[in-house]
Amino acid sequence: MRLIGLMSGTSFDAVDAVAVDVTAVAATGTEPGSGELQVGIRGHLTVDIPADLQSRLAAALPPNPASAADLCLLDTRMGQTFATAASAALSGLCDGTADVVVCSGQTVYHWVDGRDCLGTLQIGEPTWIAETTGLPVISNLRSRDVAAGGQGAPLVSLFDAMLLGDRPGVAAVNIGGIANITVPALRLAYDIGPGNALIDAAVVAASGGDQRMDRNGERAGRGRVDPDLLTALRAEPYYAAAPPKTTGKELFHAGYLDRFERPAAIDDLIATLTRLTAVTIADAVRGHQVRELVVSGGGLRNPTLMAMLRA
Repeated sequence: MRLIGLMSGTSFDAVDAVAVDVTAVAATGTEPGSGELQVGIRGHLTVDIPADLQSRLAAALPPNPASAADLCLLDTRMGQTFATAASAALSGLCDGTADVVVCSGQTVYHWVDGRDCLGTLQIGEPTWIAETTGLPVISNLRSRDVAAGGQGAPLVSLFDAMLLGDRPGVAAVNIGGIANITVPALRLAYDIGPGNALIDAAVVAASGGDQRMDRNGERAGRGRVDPDLLTALRAEPYYAAAPPKTTGKELFHAGYLDRFERPAAIDDLIATLTRLTAVTIADAVRGHQVRELVVSGGGLRNPTLMAMLRA
């Protein structure tokens, strides 16, 4: 099969599209991850989410209120943005021929009670994709996972397990808005905590919205970690909770930082938040006796964060 996959993460800055040719070579059992798939990557591309739509998404996310009219507008416009990305992938990467489009949608709410995920809501009406491309669309993946008893995230863990195999001591970490980990040998995957979410929130607040990220980790690199603030941040109960567990901007949103005494220098705050991401990932990695770590996600492009994680 030839598939087009679409993804928009918790940073909701763009939609990534990838086109792949997948061939099932062998099946050795019924367990998830059994058998062999050959995946040929035809290419990938990125379509920016329009700035005004990013602002509307941010305004509708918890703890902010959102009306049914807000959700309808966002659902429609995100569906159209996904459709634009799918159409670009179909024509630019697939020579106009594909079998199916897969889109997990843009998460706007993740309903968690303790360790249980009770529901999850993604927007990006898939009929816009189907109408634009003429292809069948697989969607609502997260809701289906929750209905089946899962957490709805991370969904990439099955692929991580197939890619990395059962070698002990190997794990994958994705540093998006939220950081998550997959430990294939333990059949374990969960959200660690904030990846870029709090860093981005601090940059947005400091720049008045003119900047959305600490590009190349420059501000964190200039700042100094505040040890008292780092200690206070690490006391968040979520980190100590046992997996499986998931989280999102319902917890780690911009207002989350209001409860803490912050340093006067904004670069010191950003350095401290960057260190928080690194140490919470490191804590999880050490807890599973990981010796080899495969890292992906936008955080990989932050040299300051990666240096802290290596340290």
